[in-house]
Amino acid sequence: MKVRILRQQTPFSEPYWEVFDADVSGDTSVAGLLNYLNYHDDIVDENGRQTTRIGWECSCLQGMCGSCAMVINDVPRLACDTFVRDLGNEISIRPLQKFPVIHDLLTDRSSIYENLKKQNVYIEKYQPDTIKNRKKAEKEHQHQYDAAKCLKCGLCLEVCPNYVNGQSFFGAVFANDCYLVSSRNSEKKAEIKKLYGEHFGSTCSKSLSCMDVCPMNIPTIASMAKLNK
Repeated sequence: MKVRILRQQTPFSEPYWEVFDADVSGDTSVAGLLNYLNYHDDIVDENGRQTTRIGWECSCLQGMCGSCAMVINDVPRLACDTFVRDLGNEISIRPLQKFPVIHDLLTDRSSIYENLKKQNVYIEKYQPDTIKNRKKAEKEHQHQYDAAKCLKCGLCLEVCPNYVNGQSFFGAVFANDCYLVSSRNSEKKAEIKKLYGEHFGSTCSKSLSCMDVCPMNIPTIASMAKLNK
């Protein structure tokens, strides 16, 4: 198969496409494909010219950390959870475009965490102070669990038509965390709902493309409905 990769040597250099030939089984993940290309004695492009090893990021390789987020055949996905058998004989891979490129497929997604830190969107403490409140909280446990599965991978932000890195709309990551905090800490509920309105609720156009690409299948629309209510 032909593998086209959009490469960029430094944050300030011009990106360029490089094409490789690969012969791997359909059960190989894109992460495995990148390893296949990288770990030959010499890495060469389709014309046999020697080139540098491809920069990308990974950790668990089990779809649980979100490190290997990239755009594969024009769809934001996790490389470890995307398989060659589903992609055809031509594969294009590029870095997420909503975040600054560090090197090749490696991007700087620190803004996701910085936004949460600046707004102090953390549970801090949980006080089920009465039987009534405790029973009410128990009804929310399943959705709280779902919302808490967010990997902070950035795929939802990559596909979101409203998100631009560095601006005040923080995207689905922020919405799910706002729901989680407001449902687990009654003392912060009013503050969090105000932040939700400022940085998500007033700007989201509800395309729901975030749910289409979420590797954890988080029902963001449910978080939005509860907070909008």
